[in-house]
Amino acid sequence: MTPNITPWEAKSMNVTLPHEGIGASVRRKEDLRFLSGRGQYTDDMNRPGQLHAWILRSPHAHARIDGIDTAAAAAMPGVAAVYTARDIEAAGLGGIPCGWQVTGKGGKVMAEPMHPVLASGKVRHVGDPVAVVIAESKAQARDAAEAIEVSYTTLPALSTMAAALAPGAAALHDDAADNLCFDWEIGDAAATDAAFARAHKVVRFETTNNRLVPNAMEPRAALGDYDPNSGEHTLITTSQNPHVIRLLMGAFVLKVPEHKLRVVAPDVGGGFGSKIYHYAEEAIVTWAAAQLKRPVKWTAERTESFLSDAHGRDHVTTAELALDQDGIFLGLRVSTLANMGAYLSTFAPAVPTYLSATLLAGVYRTPAIHGQVKAVFTSTVPVDAYRGAGRPETTYLLERLVDVAAKEMGMDRLEIRRRNFIRPDQFPYQTPVALQYDSGDYEATLKGAMEASDYAGFEARRAEAKARGKLRGIGVSTYLEACGIAPSKLVGSLGARAGLYEVANIRVHPTGSISVFTGTHSHGQGHETTFAQLVSEQLGVPLSQVEIVHGDTSKIPFGMGTYGSRSLAVGGAAMVKAMDKIIAKGRKIAAHLLEASVEDIEFDRGNFRVAGTDRAKTLTDISMAAYVPHNYPIDEIEPGLEETAFYDPKNFTYPGGCHICEVEIDPDTGEVAVVNFTACDDVGRVINPMIVEGQIQGGLAQGIGQALIEHTAYDADGQLLTASFNDYAMPRAADLPGFAVSTATTLCTHNPLGVKGCGEVGAIGSPPAVINAVVDALRDHGVTHVEMPATPLKIWSIIHGKGAAHAQPQAAE
Repeated sequence: MTPNITPWEAKSMNVTLPHEGIGASVRRKEDLRFLSGRGQYTDDMNRPGQLHAWILRSPHAHARIDGIDTAAAAAMPGVAAVYTARDIEAAGLGGIPCGWQVTGKGGKVMAEPMHPVLASGKVRHVGDPVAVVIAESKAQARDAAEAIEVSYTTLPALSTMAAALAPGAAALHDDAADNLCFDWEIGDAAATDAAFARAHKVVRFETTNNRLVPNAMEPRAALGDYDPNSGEHTLITTSQNPHVIRLLMGAFVLKVPEHKLRVVAPDVGGGFGSKIYHYAEEAIVTWAAAQLKRPVKWTAERTESFLSDAHGRDHVTTAELALDQDGIFLGLRVSTLANMGAYLSTFAPAVPTYLSATLLAGVYRTPAIHGQVKAVFTSTVPVDAYRGAGRPETTYLLERLVDVAAKEMGMDRLEIRRRNFIRPDQFPYQTPVALQYDSGDYEATLKGAMEASDYAGFEARRAEAKARGKLRGIGVSTYLEACGIAPSKLVGSLGARAGLYEVANIRVHPTGSISVFTGTHSHGQGHETTFAQLVSEQLGVPLSQVEIVHGDTSKIPFGMGTYGSRSLAVGGAAMVKAMDKIIAKGRKIAAHLLEASVEDIEFDRGNFRVAGTDRAKTLTDISMAAYVPHNYPIDEIEPGLEETAFYDPKNFTYPGGCHICEVEIDPDTGEVAVVNFTACDDVGRVINPMIVEGQIQGGLAQGIGQALIEHTAYDADGQLLTASFNDYAMPRAADLPGFAVSTATTLCTHNPLGVKGCGEVGAIGSPPAVINAVVDALRDHGVTHVEMPATPLKIWSIIHGKGAAHAQPQAAE
């Protein structure tokens, strides 16, 4: 390893340093501890004298609680306390807040029922927490929970949106008597109607975006502690955004001032959105620790995660596309029913509205669009953002609809896309549904994917597969997403109850090493590496001299965490701004030390130099002078070399690309095998190509999982039928091909890095590519659509005449 020397020093020593900055495929700094079992996850952490919590959960989807008898449980060995809603309410705790308020048609604000920490009066889904037992061991707490007697009067289950909206349906919440959360719309209805009136062809399409369970490798866990001397509460939790948890839990649930509440999120084993939200268990252990003056720990078991983690997707949508005689899109109408589940999770109302319907233009020049979303309460687990958060739902709808339109128009599916693409010379492009795209080249990503996939040679591969008795199909998806939700002023007007900026504090230590304190958080994306690469690039120091600090509200400035592929585009941009301030201050110090004017000082790769000369000072020279100000312009600037910057984006970023999938179907079994998958994505400037490829591959695995095998099923009584890995299928390595991943870059025009985001693109573009390929493989069977997941039973039934050509969703096998 090269010693910790600056590029300037390396040049004077005739030493070549490895490139570690932007564009370098540097191995992740995190991998050593993760791959050697040295990670520190919430469940790895224990406090002296800690107790353990076990949550008693409702076995009913909808029932009135007539009584709870905890006496027997409280008397069992090792039990320190048993709490119910009565205790929570007596302590004055609030309900779990929703972070986004949607205003629907006519200015009607969404229904926002109370979301109690422990169920009060009624339970509203299987898994709703009813009581908590705190004991010396987890086993004792679980045994005692079984001794709690709860008297229920069961009420009609509302396991589907159709059941919830049926005339005379039981009300899940008294303040949402019709089980409707909101009825919202976007776009110009009159202009869209006019477009349809002059259409040559109208194509109609209906689909369901199947409900998913995120299933992170690490189940959720929470450890609460309380210091009676200082009055400080501490929560260690599996979270993607500790500051937001502190804000929501402190201000609205526990009603604890922020300086008395510390939230720590250590290593997190995957989140995919499911660890953004404030959950009841976090409030329970934090509050209980203060009551008992002992730490309290809770760790979910896998089935408990199925019953309590926020689920994803679950939209039922009807769409109509109006086209002229040349296949040019004239107008689009979309109507969606979005399942909220039993309660509003933190960002649930934003997912089908501002994170989904605003993307209805996709990559196409559709001049008139009108979208409507009705959000429905059902007696199921609450639904919220899951990798992609609304964009996969819209992309799937559009890319299936475009394929259906191509077939009905008798056009090539690539040609219809090309005719309607937004062209590079049309950016910035204002869509009819609020968003303005800043950059993109959709033809370039299509061309890149076609070349990499040997699209032209597909028919020969289809013929070869047919000779082997297999059905082969190819599917294309050209997609767009919006990342880095912004700006705060805009999203505030749309109902967001928090700012969506990011913050970075850069501290250059006296010897030139650097600590970066960032408000974003990592749950597997490689931030400790890519953020360090930004510092290496801009300040000219080796990666080994850079420390990234995140995940602890006592150490970092207020930040908004990680989700929506915002970490580099928003958090990285804040870092760049903070480093600009470091450089500006360093130039002043260097000017003093070098007896030159500030205007003559240039900074490049770790060195401050007098322009046109060889007189220079290294960053370490400057930092030492800043902290040992013996020869320092102390009358002009303060000692030290540390700066903080906030960055509030001017707009979303807009990654896009093209995914091409090839499948083979075995007609004897109905099994679908993904044999080739090609992705060409525009994610803006690439900081670390290896990490970008890994992020895209991970998203592809999740998207293929949704398309082919993942499905959450409830029965008519609201019982979750897929509550374990025995019943809920997850993609394995054997289910996936080798991926061909590449990028075709256009830069974001409004952030200093030009980055767009890569964390979700794989999960957004892949599901429609897979289903388009499945439909193509089944073309000789008259198939126009197959609902996700395209399971072997479903496909076999179609092939052998047991299912409809437009196959509807069904429970997972």
